[in-house]
Amino acid sequence: MNVTALDWGIIAAFFVISLLIGLATSKSAGSSAKEFFLSGRNMPWWLLGVSMVATTFSADTPNLVTDMVRKNGVAGNWAWWAFLLTGMLTVFVYAKLWRRSEATTDLEFYEMRYAGKGAAFLRAFRAIYLGVFFNVVIMATVSLAAIKIGGVMLGLSPLQTLLIASIVTVVYSSFGGLKGVLLTDFFQFFIAMAGSFGAAYFVLGMPDVGSLQQLLSHELVAPKLDFIPDFTDPNVYIPLFIMPIAIQWWATWYPGAEPGGGGYIAQRMLSAKDEKNAIGATLLFNIAHYALRPWPWIIVALGSLILFPTLGDLQKAFPHIPADKIGDDLAYPAMLSFLPTGMVGIVLASLIAAVMSTLSTHLNWGSSYVVNDFYLRFVKPEASDKELVAVGRISTVVLMLLSAVLALAMSSALSAFNILLQIGAGTGLIFILRWFWWRINAYTEISAMAISFVVALFFEVINPKVGWIAISESQSYLKLVYSVSITTVGWLLVTFLTQPEKDEVLLSFYRKVKPASLGWKKVLDRYPAEVQEKGQLGTEIGLMMVGTVMVYAALFSTGFFIYGELAQGFIAGAIAVAGGLMILFSWKKIT
Repeated sequence: MNVTALDWGIIAAFFVISLLIGLATSKSAGSSAKEFFLSGRNMPWWLLGVSMVATTFSADTPNLVTDMVRKNGVAGNWAWWAFLLTGMLTVFVYAKLWRRSEATTDLEFYEMRYAGKGAAFLRAFRAIYLGVFFNVVIMATVSLAAIKIGGVMLGLSPLQTLLIASIVTVVYSSFGGLKGVLLTDFFQFFIAMAGSFGAAYFVLGMPDVGSLQQLLSHELVAPKLDFIPDFTDPNVYIPLFIMPIAIQWWATWYPGAEPGGGGYIAQRMLSAKDEKNAIGATLLFNIAHYALRPWPWIIVALGSLILFPTLGDLQKAFPHIPADKIGDDLAYPAMLSFLPTGMVGIVLASLIAAVMSTLSTHLNWGSSYVVNDFYLRFVKPEASDKELVAVGRISTVVLMLLSAVLALAMSSALSAFNILLQIGAGTGLIFILRWFWWRINAYTEISAMAISFVVALFFEVINPKVGWIAISESQSYLKLVYSVSITTVGWLLVTFLTQPEKDEVLLSFYRKVKPASLGWKKVLDRYPAEVQEKGQLGTEIGLMMVGTVMVYAALFSTGFFIYGELAQGFIAGAIAVAGGLMILFSWKKIT
């Protein structure tokens, strides 16, 4: 690829601005641990919402979408489109509850909701498990995408790519804290959007593609355009559509799409000015994430089917790329290698922005767990704010080093995505119910974690070698069904066989977050003087469904217009507008 001085100038300017933002916020970020990890709990909805979008706008996301589209067509995106349901549930039900908790991290929740050694174990274990091990895997998939982009577009070795991407990210993340991350996310989001739309525009103008109409009518592309998979073949529609919509969205745990909210999404809600800003931020995130961004990636992915129909074509075009890094996800950066001067710099800057925004959020989020939920809670409770900020900065560097090492050993973002879903299978329902059902206790969550991990280990590592349960490749979705079923039965049994939390613990939590009293009545009825919150759970769930329909309608309206199906586009657009008006008119009721 011919990267000119103009392109390098655009990239250099991007790096300089990102660093300056981090350095400008370093003084306030270093004043206290809460400032470093929550930015003073005073952030507006629009900044938090854009930051959430920027974080999920990772460089591995267009690669992942490309992988899905090339393998299963546009309908393959239901593997992540289905998570809109849990996203809207978080918007209308859980955002206000998280903000009321006033926790520093979502792991602090455990010692609010539960008590004793079980609660302490959960907080300590998940601080290391999620903050270090799980977090490192996520960052490694992002780093893997950076490796493939750097190799295809710049001819860089994996090590060179990781050194360039990680050094700048670590500097502004460790100096600027969450405020630095939020502000750089805001800047990087617009760069990333410009790059993705620009890339789609130029791909459509390539001689081999011709135009949008020629792309959609191409023999290799036309069979891939359906929004919904073929319902005549159960081996296609069950894994691609039924499983995500019926089970995956509520039963699995995945960063950015946690049932009930969690992780860096919870961190953003906890740093909001108030409940209204927490709700607004998550609503903006879900609209932009699912309705605004997918189509530029999809267009590039469809175009790649014309230029690189097979993996062999990719290998031939980029012989310097290691064989274990060749996959369908490589097709996205491969298409970008054709971009003209000037646009190369913008798109490269956008991809670098996508990498850095995700890494910086995960670094700050992971270090918040290490500092607040492990070091401060269990190692040195008397630590000063200055010491906690220092530990946060050190852990930021260590997390980046670990993820870089793992990235060098990985080959596919899609395989990592599937493994992570498998590990969290069956735990999601707990995260939804624990706010509203008094009977759930610490051992419910401990057993669910243990069982889901063992089941995932069996299906992903042990069973392929010994073949105890024969599951064909076309029915691999059964692994998720078995995992969710076994884990759910297991944690329900443990819940009813162990003692519930003490009343004083339950009442303290209930008074703090004020959930609807329906699932708490057995406890509350023992205390007639206790106020029973009626809540608006029915209205909130109704708005969740309205919001879901609204966003899907907006997504498909755009798709219909791209496909030239104007009547369907206007109908879907009208449904989206109607849904938005219903939410707008109901806004005061829920805030």
